[in-house]
This record gives sequence, structure tokens and C-alpha cells, in this order.
Amino acid sequence: MSDQPSITSAILLVGGFGTRLAPLTFQTPKPMLSVAGVPFTEHQIVKARAAGIKEIVLATSYLADVFEPYFGDGERFGIRISYAVEESALGTGGAIANAAKALQGDGAVVIFNGDVLSSHDLESQMALHISAGADVTLHVTEVPDARAFGVVELSGNRILTFNEKMENPPTNIINAGCYIFNRAVIDAIPTDRVVSVERETFPTLLARGSTLVGYLDSSYWLDIGTPAALLKANADLISGVAHSRAFDELLATGEFELRFDSLISRSAEISPTAIVERGSLICASASIGSGARISSSFIAPGASVGANSDLTESLVAPNTAVPRGFIASGQFFGFSEKKYSPRT
Repeated sequence: MSDQPSITSAILLVGGFGTRLAPLTFQTPKPMLSVAGVPFTEHQIVKARAAGIKEIVLATSYLADVFEPYFGDGERFGIRISYAVEESALGTGGAIANAAKALQGDGAVVIFNGDVLSSHDLESQMALHISAGADVTLHVTEVPDARAFGVVELSGNRILTFNEKMENPPTNIINAGCYIFNRAVIDAIPTDRVVSVERETFPTLLARGSTLVGYLDSSYWLDIGTPAALLKANADLISGVAHSRAFDELLATGEFELRFDSLISRSAEISPTAIVERGSLICASASIGSGARISSSFIAPGASVGANSDLTESLVAPNTAVPRGFIASGQFFGFSEKKYSPRT
């Protein structure tokens, strides 16, 4: 058993542009888009707190000024939150090294990618890191097609190889985007250039004989990098396929209720003749007109859907009006024109 102390510090990588989510991200960073009623970043912060993390640094870049007004110093979330702004792109490794300067603790650090919804057992991953005396511990999971991800080869829980995105991956066990780094590993990351942990840090550590461990967990896992995935995350949390403590806490406030297998704000107005189908999110002060049908869609605060409209897998921005009788599937309304607010 290792004598490493408990792990109480974390970094959340939230600096990406979210280009695959355009136009939703034109004026809102991807990690601040609403997923099941709260900004996606909130799901990760609450998960970290529940696992015993006491402080977390948000590594920001794109639209960095959006985060602090919402999260503040973390007091209302029960965790200390600080911010590290990337003035220019530093890669994943550079972002981690930059953010680590803002940490108060000096032990191992949990690193979250800002675009992964996961129900994996973070406390068990942390326990494995400590018991294995690892330098780095990766959350890994199995997927049917691993070509779009970094893949690992394991012997027991020891990582033998790490290969980033390749056409013929040797396994279907992928990097799931939650790491634990010993502080010495972070301290060794160069600070004067762009560094990718996936393409440089992990292979270099393996070549040096460092101990990289994989925590294999088959729980729910989803990359929310596309609009379709964002809607799926909403539906899966609402239905209970995925679990998030932040979602539980939102329901406990009484501001939303589960109806029609959807999540609906109590201040939303829905016509008795409207149909809301599974997996939809209807936010505060939104309105759904008579005879309208909403299926697997996101209706933001203050938005309105006209009578007899039919929306499937579509997203409507705050205070945006969808005309009566409008039929759409996989469409966006208003996101390129209006400032998006994560508050629901």
C-alpha cells in the first residue's frame, strides 16, 4: 500500500472552443451549455466535491469571463474554485501546468476533461491511484469503435501502451478523459510551448518506465462534443440512464419537475393540448403553444414555441420565438444571435 496522502485537488479543462457544437458555442463556451438544467461544468464540480475534492481550478481560455460570474469562489457549491486563464492555446499539458500554479494543495491532482459526462466511480479511481503507487492513473472504458479516441493496452491494470486516435487501434479500451497526476508529473511538463498529454506526456512517461495505471470502469460515459450528444446527455440524465449528483440537487430545489419523461421548469407554460415527449428539457419561463409537439428537444429560458409547431431533436435559445406551425428536426433557433445564459 502506498503512503500517498488523500487526493483533494483537481483541475477542470474548460478552455476548448467547442467547434463541433456550433452555433451553440458562438457566444457560450461548451462547458457552460445547459445539460439537464445546469451548466455542464456544474455536473463535474459536484462530482469532484462528492469524491472529497476540496479545491478545483477551472482552466479557461475561450470566453473565459463567463465562468466566474456563475461559479464565483465556489462557496455555494461547497468547494474552493479558482481560475487560470490561458491567453494562448497551450495544449492539454500546457493547460494543466498553467492551472496547477493556482492550486493550494501539493499532492496528486485529478484532471477532468471539460466535455465528458461520466458516472464512473471517481473515489475508486483515486483509491487505485494511491494503492498502486501510480504516477498517473487514467479512467479507461470500452467502446465499440475506438478510432476516434486515444487507446491503451493493459496488463492487469498497468498501462503498457498509449496511442492517440488511429485507424486500426490495437484495443477498444479508450482514454475516458479523467486522470490523476502526481505533482512531480505536472512539474515536469514544459511551460514554454504547447504540450499534449495524449501525444507527448503519456508516451514519454511509458518510455521512461513510469507507472501508468488504468482504472477500467464500464459505467455510463459520453463525449458531449456534438449537438446530438448534448441532447442525448439531457435525455439520459432525465431518464436515469446516467447519474449526476448535480441533477439530483437540481430536482431537490423543486424548481423543475419530471413530467412526460422530460425535465420541465415549474415556471414554464405548456398548453394542455401540447405534447412533450421523452428526453426534452423545458426551461424557466418558456412557453409551448396549443397543439405543439416537442420531442427530445431543448427549450431555453424565456423561449416560446408557437401553436401547432413540431420540434424533434432541436434546440431553441433563450427568449427566441419559434413561429406557429413550424416543423423542424435537428435545427437550432437563435443561438447565433443572442447571448446565452447558463442560468435556468
